[in-house]
Amino acid sequence: MEQLVRLVGIARLAAEGTVLAQKQRVEYRTLPTRKWLNRCHSRRVPFDWSINPYRGCEYGCKYCYARTTHDYLERHDPGMFETEIYAKDWNPAAFAQELRAVKPEQIIGIGTATDPYQPAERKFLLTRQVLESMLHLRGVSIFITSKSNLVSRDCDLLTKLAEANELRVTLTVTTMDRDLARMTEPFAPRPDLRMKAVAELAAAGVRVGVIANPVLPLITDSEQNLEAVAKAAKEAGADQFGANVLFLQPAAQRVFFPFVAEKFPQHLGRYRASFAKGAYLRGAYPERIRNLVNDIRSRIGIPTRDMERASLPKPPGAQMMLF
Repeated sequence: MEQLVRLVGIARLAAEGTVLAQKQRVEYRTLPTRKWLNRCHSRRVPFDWSINPYRGCEYGCKYCYARTTHDYLERHDPGMFETEIYAKDWNPAAFAQELRAVKPEQIIGIGTATDPYQPAERKFLLTRQVLESMLHLRGVSIFITSKSNLVSRDCDLLTKLAEANELRVTLTVTTMDRDLARMTEPFAPRPDLRMKAVAELAAAGVRVGVIANPVLPLITDSEQNLEAVAKAAKEAGADQFGANVLFLQPAAQRVFFPFVAEKFPQHLGRYRASFAKGAYLRGAYPERIRNLVNDIRSRIGIPTRDMERASLPKPPGAQMMLF
């Protein structure tokens, strides 16, 4: 009780939540929520509003930038981000009231922090209920980002939303190499399953693209790897492809660096040196990756994303890199 009294804001709300269900490695908890629709004021993101039905993500991606969001819950062990998943309390009437603030031509991003189609969605259906509640919107841009093939389950709602709004789904696929994907994204759906979802969405008439974010220096940054993803995306029916270089905030470094030390020890020194002064890379390396991706797009015949800058925050200042 004394600890609860000391907590404030969302950390207190999280502490007041209850356990919904448990699996072998994951616990699902409720998260009392004051609002679902979050206003975006940062110039580093192109959205006017963001929606994240869940906090935490059980995919366990070693590079995930969203791990820092659990710090706000006073959950400072970086591993808790993937084992303690919060499902926000759902109130359709309150959400409908929030949606009245959304104006035509504004942009809503779904899944800007954690995956809206992670395994919790099969159990709680929060993302589907969000989409159902948005069916009355007109003239709004809706962008959904996911690493899950489950997104194709909602083709019926996505096609309805697209009738009166601009709607786009983006699937994240960093590599087509199953073994490498299992190392870097241990509990995420296989790359081929994600590409199958791309094909299903495209066949349903949903505009769908693929991003190879983040590009991991010395691990997934080869021309062969990025071209394989772009080709698979094109063959599946994606009409856009993009990729941006990894950035590592401290919470992500606490997971990613030990991973590199174990699986790619020959690269650890270069990673530590390159990220010693901050989370973002600038200079010759990211410029080379941008040029490489542009060249791959040109050769394969797949355009850039409508919102290329939506996938990663932009570096706040210059930092030369060492890769």
